[in-house]
Amino acid sequence: MIKAIFFSTFDVNEGPKVLHQVPAEAIAPSSSSTQTPLFHFPSLSPYIIPRPEFCSRLITFCTPTHRILSQPVCLQSSSYPRNAYTFSIALVLESSTPFASYATVTLKLASLLKTLEEQSRFLSRDASAPNTGKIYALCEILLEDLNNYCESMIPIDDSNTLNIKLFPTYPPPPPLYPYHVPLSTVRLDTLTDPNWDLTMLKVLPYIDGVNSVKQISLLADADYKLVRKAIEHLLYYGCLLLLDIFSFSAVYAPTPEITSFVEDTEMQEECARYIALPTDGIKQNAQLDTISGLQLVELYLSLKQGQNVKSFYIEHAETMDRIDVRRFITFGVIKGFLYRIHKFAIATNPAGRRKRDHQVKSRQKTKAAADDPDSDAYVLDLEQYLDGIHCFDEICTELMISEQELTGRLKAIGDVQIISR
Repeated sequence: MIKAIFFSTFDVNEGPKVLHQVPAEAIAPSSSSTQTPLFHFPSLSPYIIPRPEFCSRLITFCTPTHRILSQPVCLQSSSYPRNAYTFSIALVLESSTPFASYATVTLKLASLLKTLEEQSRFLSRDASAPNTGKIYALCEILLEDLNNYCESMIPIDDSNTLNIKLFPTYPPPPPLYPYHVPLSTVRLDTLTDPNWDLTMLKVLPYIDGVNSVKQISLLADADYKLVRKAIEHLLYYGCLLLLDIFSFSAVYAPTPEITSFVEDTEMQEECARYIALPTDGIKQNAQLDTISGLQLVELYLSLKQGQNVKSFYIEHAETMDRIDVRRFITFGVIKGFLYRIHKFAIATNPAGRRKRDHQVKSRQKTKAAADDPDSDAYVLDLEQYLDGIHCFDEICTELMISEQELTGRLKAIGDVQIISR
């Protein structure tokens, strides 16, 4: 939030001077005022109205409580006293406020005022008293509009209008890997436009909470790097969530956040609507009474380490028969009260493993050649993945094999320990 906007210039008799300030007396109060300024202007004036060498640059500095953003401008001309006119319009923010978007506003304001001064001496010919006139009105409208609406449109004269918008600054998106599964949080089809990026338009139909990033690139017949960049763009604006690849061999367990689900009946009802399966033409709402909150709590609390989704499903087959198991798991992950327990492979004897791996690959290559002379799926080197860092989802996605096939290959190699965490 902007705390103040002020316009200052270099007076040939008084030096750096604040001409207009909003709110009034926020920067340079009058001698009779009892208001405390946001900062001591005379101490910081060398940075607000600096030497010509430092003009036309974004300058930002902090006091203990506030941050000042400005871009001083120095115009050289023999028509000015001392052959130069130096001015600065500055924004004052709280020191903890992210200022990236405000920096853009500061640069645009300085550029506009410079253009107006060059065209018509809009600033230097302004004889209005302090805190009156067009420049003061400009500062006043800017402060109110940007704080309340994050945008402003101000007519300056018949041929100039100021249009400014504060674009929100979001945190960087989480790292995106080929095995991640994007799930949309908004109706992407309602946001699309024919002028959108072609890769983005090709990717959107395959973002369904089931396909991984790599699968999406294959289904869309698009370059993986371009697909990844498109999905990162949607992640940045909060249009997507990232999930793990759903598999019946996966293991999930509740987090301490499960208590919020146990106590929140509205979340339980939301879960029942999301996971219920309509059967035999019966509408989904008709199923809600058969899946109680207590049943859902018992099911989620039954998930535990060492038990995969398949075993869990078989154990609770009577209840799970009415539930979409993928949505059941996804709901818990989205709400944060379920977490995935991943599998990792570690080579316990790298030297011996490399020798044995060479023998295994030779046998597998012979078998692959017998089945398909062009196939090299059985001779891919697993060594780079056997360091305990790469999870099974990543390995399977990179090598385009199933978890069952990966497990079989690891057993054939030997000297490999599989851990879960």
